[in-house]
Amino acid sequence: MLTVLLFSVITVVSVVLALKRRRPLYFVLPIASLLGFAFIKILMVPMPFWETVKFIFNLRG
Repeated sequence: MLTVLLFSVITVVSVVLALKRRRPLYFVLPIASLLGFAFIKILMVPMPFWETVKFIFNLRG
């Protein structure tokens, strides 16, 4: 629940900053934070990194 709240705050702050300062680069912040969070969660798996990535993408089939 805390992570959802944190990502919501990051998104709201990013949108406000992008609209106030008229810089669309601030819209990248929420996407980068989500990708960083996913990367950290993948690193926390006790398997080698590439095997974990292969396993995640193999779940589709």
